[in-house]
Amino acid sequence: MGLKTFDRGIHPAYNKELASSKAILSADLPKTVVIPLRQHAGAPCSPLVKKGDVVTEGQKIADVEAFVSAPIHASISGKVKEIDLYQHPVGMKVPSIVIVGDGEKKDWGTSGGPKVDLSSLSADAIRKSIREHGIVGMGGAGFPTAVKLNAPKGKVIDTILLNGCECEPYLTADHRIMLEEAEKVVWGMRALMKGVGAKNGFIGIEDNKKDATAAIKKALAGSDDIKVIELQTKYPQGAEKMLIKAALNRKVPKGKLPLDVGVVVNNVGTAAAIFDALNYGKPLIERVVTVSGNGVKEPKNLLCRIGTSFEEVLRQCGGLKEEGEFEVLNGGPMMGIAQMQLDVPIIKGTSGITALMGDVIKPKKYEPCIRCASCVEVCPMALMPYRLGDYGKMQRLGEFNGWGGFDCIECGCCSYVCPSKRPLLQWIRLGKLRIRQEQQAEQQAQQKAEQAEQAKQVIEAKQTEAAPEKFF
Repeated sequence: MGLKTFDRGIHPAYNKELASSKAILSADLPKTVVIPLRQHAGAPCSPLVKKGDVVTEGQKIADVEAFVSAPIHASISGKVKEIDLYQHPVGMKVPSIVIVGDGEKKDWGTSGGPKVDLSSLSADAIRKSIREHGIVGMGGAGFPTAVKLNAPKGKVIDTILLNGCECEPYLTADHRIMLEEAEKVVWGMRALMKGVGAKNGFIGIEDNKKDATAAIKKALAGSDDIKVIELQTKYPQGAEKMLIKAALNRKVPKGKLPLDVGVVVNNVGTAAAIFDALNYGKPLIERVVTVSGNGVKEPKNLLCRIGTSFEEVLRQCGGLKEEGEFEVLNGGPMMGIAQMQLDVPIIKGTSGITALMGDVIKPKKYEPCIRCASCVEVCPMALMPYRLGDYGKMQRLGEFNGWGGFDCIECGCCSYVCPSKRPLLQWIRLGKLRIRQEQQAEQQAQQKAEQAEQAKQVIEAKQTEAAPEKFF
């Protein structure tokens, strides 16, 4: 019997050998950090500090009361230089807090074992602590973890599924976390299970990481509350819906979420961060980042402070190779976003910095679609990417939406196999962006209309009160 997997998908060149054997190293403490106020799915944060304020490492510096949110903490101690618009690695300028460091480094003591007995914590206390420490999904999407654990009324979560697949080429951060911090991953997973009341726990790991599988099994020490599932190495095995289908044989319907089939999916890095938060009070102020690709001189796995610039991280990896054209991505080559400048900061969702050069760079020229259906054959969501790409490019948004544009998980399989080198993923992302912009504009227009109506009613009420009384 073969290993578990999902339908369709691809087998790209993974190139993980560049960094998979490199142990995690702590990056140099940055002199300055730029910390964006938008680092997670949901509402962006508002600053709790102002220019000139002195902040300490781990201090909460931004938050918001919205349900889908997570606070942000100072990744270094120092003084707030300014709060202004700065370039974000997803391609826009967002409000950001700039901190100039004082060179001091706090010892959180997280290399020790667990200090807290999980049985002494309530589910509510676990959820509150996870939120307070700013923990979000660290696989890329950045969804606030505490929100996932707050199941809506009527929804029962029976399973926590931990994602150890790391199917994106070049990236090895999760692999190294499982190898080096397996005990933290297992403890953090048990905290997740208790936090949502799940009785079942599974960790899905692709079969190209047998050493990680062995490390996790050793950390489990024969306990049967959590099971490891070895999965076929295939892209995008780590996508939530694909992982749930492969590991649990549950299908998440289009337009639905994992919680609709009783599952919460989290990343192994998130579980390790939960261990640090609940045992040592350490907020999410740093993360492991894989720096790899054929364009970087010394591939590494670095533990980087949030807000450190890509340029500084690349410098600590020997810099970029100087010959020929290169491309630097936030993430990996399949789903990553190309950067126009290197002063962008590491954020909570930055799993890797991939520097590419030569023939592995995404082509800038493309040919017309030849209707070969290669993109349809590999799409894990059973969509028609060639249509969605055209509709997104031409901004035929009604048709884009009607053909399931928002069901696309943006894995990039379609662009990878297209013989005409059409940038289908970019066009699909464009279609989604335009629809979201239209929806936002409609909401703003509706809010203005409601405010105008309310103002009109107030004025009319005041005029009625001020009018002289008439006697007949």
